[in-house]
Amino acid sequence: MRILIIEDQESLVKLIKDGLEAEGFAVDYILDGEKGQLFIELNYEDYDLIILDLMLPKRDGIEICKSIREKKIYTPILMLTAKDGSEDIITGLNVGADDYLIKPFSFEVLLARIRAILRRPKQTLPVELRVKDINLNSVTKKVFRNNKEVRLTLKEFSLLEYLMRHPGQVMNREQITCNVWDFSFDSFSNVVDVHITNLRKKLGDKKGSVVETIRGVGYRINN
Repeated sequence: MRILIIEDQESLVKLIKDGLEAEGFAVDYILDGEKGQLFIELNYEDYDLIILDLMLPKRDGIEICKSIREKKIYTPILMLTAKDGSEDIITGLNVGADDYLIKPFSFEVLLARIRAILRRPKQTLPVELRVKDINLNSVTKKVFRNNKEVRLTLKEFSLLEYLMRHPGQVMNREQITCNVWDFSFDSFSNVVDVHITNLRKKLGDKKGSVVETIRGVGYRINN
């Protein structure tokens, strides 16, 4: 799952980003309301959730939320606010926010709210994925092949999940890095290839018959 944070307190953003990445999410952030809205309009299809602060420089969260909903952008929004007045909360929900969280908050509460929003049906994504003899559960973060558990790192798990959600499709390195890492990551490094190699070893896929290399393009998981 990929999350976009629009929040002007960089120290808070980095804490949230580090915590969410430790939970297996890919996270990008923007510190400016005006830039944030433009970025959403251009890239909203790449994100599963937007964490949006109410008070931002240049354009506040209410304006952003109202504007993108008018443009029929329905990516879920979790609004952050330092105000606990019911009027601000009601306004945020009325212009299209899916939920709100009052600052200060604990990371555990934020994580619970995020998971609750992502469980709501949008294009209901299945929790359990199966390709051939591989089973993956996106909640328990467990993978089995031939009913034997395969222990993966978070990045290996996220990489496998991304490929399994696109069975039979060739995914290039840029698509993989943008969805499994974040948009600041160097897509020209060999980190994807290294993770693919490690993933194949753990899956016992010595010949690349499950995770196939499409030379000059990227990788595909065969269904």
